[in-house]
Amino acid sequence: MKKIAIIGNGRFGQVLFNLLRQDFLVSFFNTKNSKTENDLKKIYENEVIFFAMPISVFDSVIKLHKKHFKDNHLLIDVLSVKIHPKKVFEEHLRGLKTQALLTHPMFGPDSSKNGFDDLPIIIDKFKTNDKNFSFWKDFFIKKGLKVIEMSAEKHDQLAANSQGLTHFIGRMLGELKFAPTPIDSIGTKKLLEVMEQTCNDTWQLFSDLQNFNPYTKLMRIKLGRTYDLLYNQLLPKKINKKKIIFGIQGGKGSFNEEALQYCLKTNSSFWGLRAKRGGLQNSKKRFWTSQNDIVIKYLYTTEKVLKNLHEGNIDYGLFAIQNAVGGVVEESTYAMARYKFKIINEFQIVIRHTLMKRKDIGLSSIKTVMAHSQNFRQCKNSLKNKYPNLKPTIGRGDLLDTARCAEALSKNNIDKNTAILGPKILAEIYDLEIIDENLQDSKNNLTSFFLVSR
Repeated sequence: MKKIAIIGNGRFGQVLFNLLRQDFLVSFFNTKNSKTENDLKKIYENEVIFFAMPISVFDSVIKLHKKHFKDNHLLIDVLSVKIHPKKVFEEHLRGLKTQALLTHPMFGPDSSKNGFDDLPIIIDKFKTNDKNFSFWKDFFIKKGLKVIEMSAEKHDQLAANSQGLTHFIGRMLGELKFAPTPIDSIGTKKLLEVMEQTCNDTWQLFSDLQNFNPYTKLMRIKLGRTYDLLYNQLLPKKINKKKIIFGIQGGKGSFNEEALQYCLKTNSSFWGLRAKRGGLQNSKKRFWTSQNDIVIKYLYTTEKVLKNLHEGNIDYGLFAIQNAVGGVVEESTYAMARYKFKIINEFQIVIRHTLMKRKDIGLSSIKTVMAHSQNFRQCKNSLKNKYPNLKPTIGRGDLLDTARCAEALSKNNIDKNTAILGPKILAEIYDLEIIDENLQDSKNNLTSFFLVSR
């Protein structure tokens, strides 16, 4: 009987032992504790060595063991990827006559608990002579396994879109807290089986499957794109058949509303795009004919704009991205990092800042001024020189938006002794008194905006 060593006594090591124990003299060796010279000598007293260990430690183990390899040894890996062990063997067996067989038993502890009949195993002859290759191929067949001869490259290509995909979806279902219900269909029960089986394996196995197969990254990218495609196809092309719904970063009277009106009135490229999509490519007729065709949703923050766009609650989104003086709009930068969207247009408008207060409050009572952080950056020197005693205050949540602050001031929802720094039109909308105008540090105070769609 051949003497066989199994390095790795984890879940699959036990499966391998059950497969081999009736036909060979099998010894177990723990990966972590098989590092001393005595341990290694005992391992290599065996003729055949199976490596049943995490993919990520395989290279270091072979490197440690290589000085004990002899001409009569056959090394057999059972890793779930094949290009990686092939490269490791090629590197460390260079110049040696030690043989190596690449295998991937396409089953685990759960699927083999009732025996091995018709379970698939992939084998690649690699550095094995004809005699040894025939012996092990016949042995696997004798045990009822379905033997499939395949190159390491072909295996990893196929495995990425079968095993790799299955494990990824199983883990996704686990993260989703997918659970059985009283009305589960057969398909649902099969998904639950996939989740249970894949999540029973260690996170290290899942991570190694995804990272050591060079084709799984492309699989995940395609899966993400397919998800986005299906998700967007399920959303209506237009929320309202008769109107175009815009979601903007600001509230009523905000610079964002001013930017949207500018875009709709003056940007010919936007009109052209809408006409083309509406089947009016050769017509001068606009997609909409009046302001009555437009609905504006005041969403106050870029995060809310992109969230509503992603969820299909608005047709287009608009938000500020950068100012010539104040630099990037940080809240927009963070929000853009979390969502996917298409940029329809980028344009600029000149921003002019006005300081205003409630009419029933004297100027001497004003201690703070509230606005978006960008407003303060754009008026930093003017405020310092003309109103050094006013403490800048930035709101939270929807109150990040200056127009929302003005509305809150008019409704007594913030301290009435607060001034607002923002668009002049807010004074008219919310019945506020203007203290000062044109407080921006630069006369050419340009702010850039994005008009976006899904």
